[in-house]
Amino acid sequence: MKGLIQEDFLLQSEEARILYHEYAKALPIIDYHCHLDPQAIAENKRFSSITDVWLGGDHYKWRALRTFGVEEKYITGPASDEEKFAKWSEVLPYTVGNPLYHWSALELKRYFGIEEQLNPQNWREIYDHCNKLIATDGFTARGLITGSNVKWICTTDDPVDDLKHHAEIAAQKEFKTGVTPTFRPDKALLIGAETFPAYLASLEQAAGYEITSYALMERALLERIEYFDKHGCMISDHGFTDLPFEEASASELEAIFSKRLSGQSLSKLECDQYATALFLAMGRKYAEHGWTMQLHIGALRNPNTRMFRQLGPDTGFDIIGDHSYAERLYKLLDGLDRTGELPKTIVYNLNGAQNDVLAAMIGAFQGEGIKGKVQFGSGWWYNDQKDGMIKQLTSLSNLGLLSCFVGMLTDSRSFLSYTRHEYFRRILCNLIGGWVANGEAPGDLPFLGGIVQDICYNNAERYFGLAEI
Repeated sequence: MKGLIQEDFLLQSEEARILYHEYAKALPIIDYHCHLDPQAIAENKRFSSITDVWLGGDHYKWRALRTFGVEEKYITGPASDEEKFAKWSEVLPYTVGNPLYHWSALELKRYFGIEEQLNPQNWREIYDHCNKLIATDGFTARGLITGSNVKWICTTDDPVDDLKHHAEIAAQKEFKTGVTPTFRPDKALLIGAETFPAYLASLEQAAGYEITSYALMERALLERIEYFDKHGCMISDHGFTDLPFEEASASELEAIFSKRLSGQSLSKLECDQYATALFLAMGRKYAEHGWTMQLHIGALRNPNTRMFRQLGPDTGFDIIGDHSYAERLYKLLDGLDRTGELPKTIVYNLNGAQNDVLAAMIGAFQGEGIKGKVQFGSGWWYNDQKDGMIKQLTSLSNLGLLSCFVGMLTDSRSFLSYTRHEYFRRILCNLIGGWVANGEAPGDLPFLGGIVQDICYNNAERYFGLAEI
């Protein structure tokens, strides 16, 4: 039986095939948002097995295994790599219709040359074949990045990080891919969280002084932005379950901070007042440095208390929220824009019902001299599959300019996830090629091919200023 991933996979018209093969396929990758471990890149990590590199840390696969009723010991537990891989071989054939079916086929073919579908009959043969490749010299963290034609990577880093691994990577001149940090201050904004006192202590250590007031908290974070900027950072990132927007005076902010330091609990209003003020202060600093600000909106974190206590955060249990946030979002953007201090901004939406809201929102805050200054980010998390990508691209096309879009990212912890760029490029080319085939767009394929190349690579290179680096 022929493998699923053929030359024209997902390309349903001649126009789509031309756009992909002649314009999109060979372009390098700019992965401007991911969760790769910079230490693994700095140390050029080697992987112990196919289970380590393919299943380890992959929340999507973990959720599928749990849905199939697989015991946790075969997912995050003490079972051997061999046993975990065997269990995955039982589940994968039943993921048909789920993006994992396509992603897994792409990963197996591109990185291991495997055409056939993994199943309980062939898992041992595939396991051994993959492990032989993994044992070769080129199958390392940096080898996979280079082999995937990646020009630039932006990792996700906390303000307290010392960024020593980024400095180590920068010193490795033989490694040509740029790797820079992203400033992610979520923990600093969550003043009401149980973890805030411990986080404050770590920020004090990074800042080099005690933080006893709101003014000092703001100062410490702005100084960390300066530190990140000196280490090549050009992007920030904020994750919000629901957006805050509550204004407060300087005295109110100091009272809120003092109340929290004394161990008292804060109201939602007080938490939102603090988060709003700190967010706007950081946003102004991002604009000063020419950074891009990313907003990831709508994830409900750790809803399963039992599994959170057992495994901790980021283990595959987060879900989609259902908040209406248009008013607060425009107020946050306007709070920076009214003084000309709105940085380049990318807004990502986890709830597909909000796609048109965001696609319309970005049109109200564009800026002279920058194509697509405010972006509707690519299909994120639960939306980075075929249907979700098409919906995001369609909303953006209907209410904005698709031609100005900065394209795809991995948002992944896996070194095998670069096939998601191929997946996105095929879907994009099929969408635009379909417009041509249906008589909805002109048949000027060189012109449309240029737009495809812009979306897949050129727009991001210009937007983040990589051509000058």
